[in-house]
Amino acid sequence: MSGKAIRVRGVVQGVGFRPMIWHLARQHRLTGSVWNDAEGVIIHAFGNDEDMEAFIRQIPSQLPPLARLDSLEVQDLNAMPDDEFRIVASRENHSVQTPIAADAATCPECLAEIADPANRRYRYPFTNCTHCGPRLSIVRRVPYDRCHTSMAEFSMCPRCQQEYDDPADRRFHAQANCCPDCGPRLWLEDGGRSMLNCDDPITRTAELIRQGFIIAVKGLGGFHLACNAADPDAVARLRQRKQRYAKPFALMARDAEMIARHARLNEQETRALHDKAAPIVLLAAHGMTLAPAIAPDDNKLGFMLPYTPLHSLLMRELNAPIVLTSGNISDEPQCTENDEAREKLAGIADYWLLHDRTIVNRLDDSVVRLMDGKIRLLRRARGYTPEALPLPAGLESADNILAMGAELKNSFCLLKNGQAIVSQHIGDLENAAVQHDYRNAVALYRQLFGFNPKRIVVDLHPGYLSTQYGQALAAAEQAQLVAVQHHHAHLAACLAEHGVPLDSRPVLGAIFDGLGLGDDDTLWGGEFLLADYRNYTRLGHFQPIALPGGTQAMREPWRNTFAQLLHYFDWPALRQEFAELNIMRLLTGKPLDTLATMIARNINSPPGSSCGRWFDAFAAALDLHGEQVHYEGQAAIALERLATPLFADEQPYPQAWAIDNSVGLSVLRWQGLWQAVLIDLKRGTDKARIAARIHHSLVAATVELLIRLSRQTGANCIVLSGGVFQNRLLLEAVSQQLRQHGKTVLSPQRYPMNDGGLALGQAVIAAARIAV
Repeated sequence: MSGKAIRVRGVVQGVGFRPMIWHLARQHRLTGSVWNDAEGVIIHAFGNDEDMEAFIRQIPSQLPPLARLDSLEVQDLNAMPDDEFRIVASRENHSVQTPIAADAATCPECLAEIADPANRRYRYPFTNCTHCGPRLSIVRRVPYDRCHTSMAEFSMCPRCQQEYDDPADRRFHAQANCCPDCGPRLWLEDGGRSMLNCDDPITRTAELIRQGFIIAVKGLGGFHLACNAADPDAVARLRQRKQRYAKPFALMARDAEMIARHARLNEQETRALHDKAAPIVLLAAHGMTLAPAIAPDDNKLGFMLPYTPLHSLLMRELNAPIVLTSGNISDEPQCTENDEAREKLAGIADYWLLHDRTIVNRLDDSVVRLMDGKIRLLRRARGYTPEALPLPAGLESADNILAMGAELKNSFCLLKNGQAIVSQHIGDLENAAVQHDYRNAVALYRQLFGFNPKRIVVDLHPGYLSTQYGQALAAAEQAQLVAVQHHHAHLAACLAEHGVPLDSRPVLGAIFDGLGLGDDDTLWGGEFLLADYRNYTRLGHFQPIALPGGTQAMREPWRNTFAQLLHYFDWPALRQEFAELNIMRLLTGKPLDTLATMIARNINSPPGSSCGRWFDAFAAALDLHGEQVHYEGQAAIALERLATPLFADEQPYPQAWAIDNSVGLSVLRWQGLWQAVLIDLKRGTDKARIAARIHHSLVAATVELLIRLSRQTGANCIVLSGGVFQNRLLLEAVSQQLRQHGKTVLSPQRYPMNDGGLALGQAVIAAARIAV
């Protein structure tokens, strides 16, 4: 009889891994024990060589649904064999290394139980098992045991305890296990904080939604605001009260069949909806219309399916989708506590559906979109975080690095033991409440993962609040501070998620976004780079154009239109020639002389090569949100929507761009495009056709320059990233044309191509620069 000590690392706690080992060991007639510790799972097994070999060989193929195996190490064990195989209590140590599983949507078995009148968990909204339910949202520390979660407040009844103690039960060591007799409870309150006397709070909530009321619903990772998506008055009221005047609302439907009444969805999108992460999936609106205020100026609807028993029970009682948007005032973090929600949502909600399980970690809903044949994460949070990414070859020893992320769409990243742990979406740090949430989340992750950084990585921009916090943290921790250029980080994040080894040849990258500080202290945003993990060279960029008013140019697209026209043309002559255009009428009412002076004297008008502002300028020229945008990317989204129906039938404008190499870099100039657009507008050409031609011109110019740079550098792998590539027309057309030229195209999938993925790139660049 031989003995083996088997060390297992990965997502192996709280996911039914030990019961699987128990079953497998008994199947192969082994004795021994299995337990959790702070690094993962340890197995001590005893048996004959043939059974032992079969047991070890089958572990990777028998993983439970939520488990992930990162490594399995086997050593000989000299010890007395046990008389049977047991699951034993967790053993803690001081080196916290095991990943925590992400929260998972309710499994089919639990859904069947809550639908079965004969089951003791019938209609119980907190039903879960080892294959589904809360994880990160309730955990305070590791190992992931009940005493370290917010379920510690609920003592299991004898029947739940029996399930929890039985290795043959699917609820064996399900840390959130509970039932109506011992678990969290649900109730409904009105605006006066009085509990409604009703037999079933969920049934009553459904009635109130049908009647047009707005309900604050305490969910898995925070509060939502819910109303009937087919009720225009209810949706309009929600917009007004929430002070969210334009950004689309998320929707929840009972099932895919309900979604199909209102949107197109294919097989990939349907699979994404049913994934254990249950993200919001952006779909093309089609069929029966819902309230028009759900997604103003957008042809997409963001749908998700119920991912907790509470949501499933609610949706079973409704015949139309509901709006299910974050429970907050716009731009603030979601509420997570009952008293906080009662206070902050008092002017928004009519009723509150509450429960008494504490939300430890705030988690927004994740958002995905099918683009270029792949489901791509645009916001990474619930269902995905904090799953770790094993780093590519050459970076396996990366450790003790904390990357602070960006100013907008912030997330941060920990590198520990060769793995990247990217936080959930935090939000825009310009808001004081989000800043507070950001600092709390950094502290909690450090506690969860036993993490003390030796290097702290920040963006080059000194004005970013994430940079400033990173600088302060580095000083307090006596950690090395590393600054990383914004667009290099976008490119490196894409390389890391695709597993590109450290010693690979440099790749080309087109990184298109809003703004990021360049190494020359100017603002970049339409960039062509040659880069690897350690270094980059800027090979080309969009023509830098002044941003009159600085940050005001981000909020008022007309400023970008004026700056572009002023740069490329004789303004008085242009204004006279195209005086009848709507954009000229809009500009006539603006203080153009003042802005022209500011630009000429470089007063609060920094030049920027931003592709995001390029989109804003053309959107305003086509009467799309020229006066003001209410959220980042609103004008560009409207331009994409306008272009989509005619895109397949159009071509780029001839001679719309020029590549100027006079300054040693390849600079894309757009005078020809502006001339063509203005002439088309004057002719009365359909604006949808103009929008399609603008997109095609950008695609063609991008591909031409990338192919030219590929010939010059010999680089045949090209990265496309940055928030502008969330434009489906742009990403798909550029990718397809590059592949036709024989190029390998990489673009983000598992991490956002917007600034939500920036911290991963920051972290791996810092790790690469110290790797030997």
